[in-house]
Amino acid sequence: MTSAPDPRSHWWSTDPEVAPCLAEDSAEARRYGGLSQGTLFWSRFRKNRLAVLSMVFLGLLYLVVAFAEIVAPYGTGDRNSREIHMPPQAIHLLGPEGLTTPYVHPTLYHLDKDNLRRVYTPDTERRQPLRFFCLGASYTFWGLFPGRFHLVCPPDGGSFHPLGTDRLGRDVLSRIIHGARVSLTVGLLGITLSMTLGMAIGGVAGYKGGLVDLLIQRVIELFRCLPELPLWMALSAALPVTWSPIAVYFGITLILGLLDWPGLARSIRGKLLSLREEEFVLASRMMGASSGRIIRHHLLPALTSHLIASATLSIPGMILGETALSFIGLGLRPPVTSWGVLLNEAGNLNAVLLHPWLLAPVLPVILTVLTFNFMGDGLRDAADPYMDD
Repeated sequence: MTSAPDPRSHWWSTDPEVAPCLAEDSAEARRYGGLSQGTLFWSRFRKNRLAVLSMVFLGLLYLVVAFAEIVAPYGTGDRNSREIHMPPQAIHLLGPEGLTTPYVHPTLYHLDKDNLRRVYTPDTERRQPLRFFCLGASYTFWGLFPGRFHLVCPPDGGSFHPLGTDRLGRDVLSRIIHGARVSLTVGLLGITLSMTLGMAIGGVAGYKGGLVDLLIQRVIELFRCLPELPLWMALSAALPVTWSPIAVYFGITLILGLLDWPGLARSIRGKLLSLREEEFVLASRMMGASSGRIIRHHLLPALTSHLIASATLSIPGMILGETALSFIGLGLRPPVTSWGVLLNEAGNLNAVLLHPWLLAPVLPVILTVLTFNFMGDGLRDAADPYMDD
């Protein structure tokens, strides 16, 4: 006797409208069945090529930050009084004989007494080849280990300034590379503090609900009503001028982190409000699990991908915050080198008109913020389980 088809199997359906959909669901189940949440998350993220390229770019950027002394051809304090406000030098790859070793032309200058300015002229008759993987200016790697090894060095007896020099004859490219270490790590440290507060406060509000949630939401709304930039400025101006550069750095990081947590807390609270009614949470409660255990072992793992996306989207705001504060003179100050400090030196309109290459630090700020946003959008889309493929 033939048994009836199992209603739990969708292969028995003969409905011409239902069968294709069920077959498609079965294909998806065979494709993704048994995979971990992390694997599914990465599979969705890889489909966004712009987000993947942004992740690669940021990975290379933070690799440069880790080895800034090796990548930069000069140190932050290296200066040459004969090369003040020197324009960028072009890097040449082609010579009369065709493709050749990268080289630059030496630069000659004379003083224009009528306009009281230095005039630099490249000597196209001579070529000075660049040196790679070489010994150059001495440095102390991360302030711990002395060294002289560089990825690229100026020519013997010459100079190498692809982005020009500033008013003290310091290489702009090297200062941008060294400044990236400060500007980019401010965002990481600030988001660590902000995420810790946001997870703790937003987690309690979303899991407990009721009066606790009501009180926390009113506090969050109070913080969000305050104007962000003026509050940053007021707190930064309150930092004692006698503080060391390291103390000011951590003070700015603390200010950025403490003022950014309300948005993250509200986002986490909203996710927990939906997750706390799921069956796996109700089952844990019925089995006698404590609230702390449910949050640590069930809710936070389910929020991991969302937290990563939220943190990635918050880092650009902190980078821009440090840059803005340093630009207006209320953040980091020399001798600390950051992108905001470099832009502060280009704040004079006359200096920009005469020496436009001093605005070069704007480019890494724009690229970093854009790539963080692109990657954050890709992570957010991958973390959304209801997004269509």
